[in-house]
Amino acid sequence: MCQDEEKIKIAGVYRQSIVDGPGIRFTIFAQGCTHDCPGCHNPDTHDFDGGYYCSIDRFIEEIDKNPLLDGVTFTGGDPVYQAEAFYNLSVKIKERNLNILIYTGFTYEELLELAKEKPVIGKLMGIIDYLIDGRFIMEERDLTLEFRGSKNQRFIDMNLTREQGKIVLY
Repeated sequence: MCQDEEKIKIAGVYRQSIVDGPGIRFTIFAQGCTHDCPGCHNPDTHDFDGGYYCSIDRFIEEIDKNPLLDGVTFTGGDPVYQAEAFYNLSVKIKERNLNILIYTGFTYEELLELAKEKPVIGKLMGIIDYLIDGRFIMEERDLTLEFRGSKNQRFIDMNLTREQGKIVLY
């Protein structure tokens, strides 16, 4: 697990995606995941020893090259394992008025519990716009779902969730 606050260990990026959230997105695939969901779409991102490091400033340089972007997606692997670095990147992304979506195998409720021990997870949840939570479950796979792989996963509007004090789905 990466502990560097200014670098993120990644499996790769898509500079332009329309399948990783609403609008045109810059997608970052975090390296490292312990969920081990059978049928995972990105199994090559699980090994914490794989991938390579990229600086936050380098991501920002690449994001700034595309004026058509609506937002940035963090997926993986699981970005929550590198919460500090993803939070630091998020601050710079928000300065550019782009929205942020995170895919995680943790549920929203699990993230709230984890944030009690690791407050930066709470800070990260406090800055993002969208959260797609929950492990991929092969038995609940549904190709008709927008931006999700299985029916148990929720597409949460984090701005409305914070505003209303309860989970609000997108």
